[in-house]
This record gives sequence, C-alpha cells and structure tokens, in this order.
Amino acid sequence: MDFLRPASWEEALAAKAEHPTAVPLAGGTDVMVEINFDHRRPEYLLDLTRIGDLYEWETGERSVRLGASVPYTRIMENLRAELPGLALASHTVASPQIRNRGGVGGNLGTASPAGDAHPALLAAGAEVEAESVRGTRLIPIDDFYTGVKRNALAPDELIRAVHIKKADGPQQYSKVGTRNAMVIAVCAFGLALHPESRTVRTGIGSAAPTPVRAKTAEEFLNAALEEGGFWDNGKIITPSVAKQFAALCAGACNPIDDVRGTASYRRHAVGVMARRTLTWTWESYRGTAAHTEGVA
Repeated sequence: MDFLRPASWEEALAAKAEHPTAVPLAGGTDVMVEINFDHRRPEYLLDLTRIGDLYEWETGERSVRLGASVPYTRIMENLRAELPGLALASHTVASPQIRNRGGVGGNLGTASPAGDAHPALLAAGAEVEAESVRGTRLIPIDDFYTGVKRNALAPDELIRAVHIKKADGPQQYSKVGTRNAMVIAVCAFGLALHPESRTVRTGIGSAAPTPVRAKTAEEFLNAALEEGGFWDNGKIITPSVAKQFAALCAGACNPIDDVRGTASYRRHAVGVMARRTLTWTWESYRGTAAHTEGVA
C-alpha cells in the first residue's frame, strides 16, 4: 500500500487523476477501521489532512459552504443556528474523539446507508461539490447515493465541500441505536420544515440500501398543510395527518434483517420517529414570533 500525501488541493487532484483507485484519507474514522480489520486493502491511500481549505466553512446569505473535513464538533459549536438538523445529527456521531476527527465528506465518500449525516443532508436539500482536474460540479444530494456504499463521484473526483441551505424553519433529527453512544444507527430520520417554499423534506438512514427521502410522505404532508392553511394559521397538526405521514414514511423504507435490528422493527421505528419529529418541528414553528398571535 502506497501513501500519497499532497501539500495542496491541486496536488491532491493531480494525484487522484494519476491514481483513480486511491482512497482519500481525512478523518480516517471509517477507512482506518476497514483497513485494521482487513476488510479493505487499497493500493493507494491519499492523505488529505494537510489541505487546510477542507477544514473551513463559509456562511453566505442563503447557504453554508462546508469544507469536507470540518469536524462534527465544529458543526455543533459553530453552525447550530444555520444547520440545526446537521448539528443534531453530529451530536449522535460516535464519541468525542471521533467527532473531533470525522467530517461530512467522509460520510459522503463512504456512502454507507447508516451514515449519520445523510438524513440531515437529504432533509436540508444539500449539494455536494465534487472536483477533479477536469473541473468542478455540484451534485444534488438526491442524486448522490447510487447503491450500497456507492456514490456518484467519478473515479478521479474528490469531495471538496458540501453546500447546505441555511435553515428557514425548524429541523429535527432522530436516531435509534442499540446503546446511547458509539453505535451504528439501527435507523435514523431527519425532517426539515421550509416555510419559504411551504414544503417539508425528509431523510431516512439505515432503512434502505441507500439513504432515501420519503417522497410520497412529503407530498401528502405538503398537500395537507396547504389545504388546511396550516402554514398561515399555525394550528396544531391533526393526529390523523401525523399518523398518515408516519405510515407513509415507514412505507418508504426497504430495510433488511441484521444483527442490529429486524426489517419490521426498522419500519416501525421510522414511523415513530417521523411522527415525533413532525410534532417537535411543528410545535417549534407554531412558537415562532410570526405565529404566536391567535394560535390555539
């Protein structure tokens, strides 16, 4: 195994172009585990830890450009207001040591359906900034996951950053695990309200071959909120609407039985999380200043 250690982003792109099979190494929280257990033996490791740009973020008027290697700890500490769903997801990642090393770019590169960041990124409507010596492109998060631990990156591309819309409404994240810490998700669920567009987006993790959105559930809820005038009147969402939304979210899953949980349990848990996160986010929306007057 050869170890490539570029000193700049340009050198990294050149190395990836010359060695397309090289596996990027940033936080190393996924890659090193696979190597240590001999589950993976790449011909080349491409060490990106010297490239400072990957550890920076920029907050614009409408979005955040998050460097691929910004640690989860930094997201929790500095971007809770702008990216509340991702900040909540970051809290659930492993241990403090892992949160200090790991970043969203590694989650995306590994593309495991159990990656903690994926539901939040799907719910927020993120875009992945991929670059090679041929140029840069933005990949919508909905198009990024192509199979079990497979993504839309070309062999010569690296993830430089993730573009995530700043929250214009409440966001939530929920995760089920076999214990409280250092655990791979049995299943996870992210929900984001987007009052500006009057839409709701979801993200489901560890309950299908790839991270997925519950699009039918979103369409149902969007229609129900619009028809009932909920965005304007701020009324409590009726139990029947919440129940149907939860059922449709559970129906969007395509899980497996494994050592962490059964398929039927994962479907049930996703439905419970969907109902709860909808309740939490809507109560938060109702409590905003714009909807305090006249709300029942």
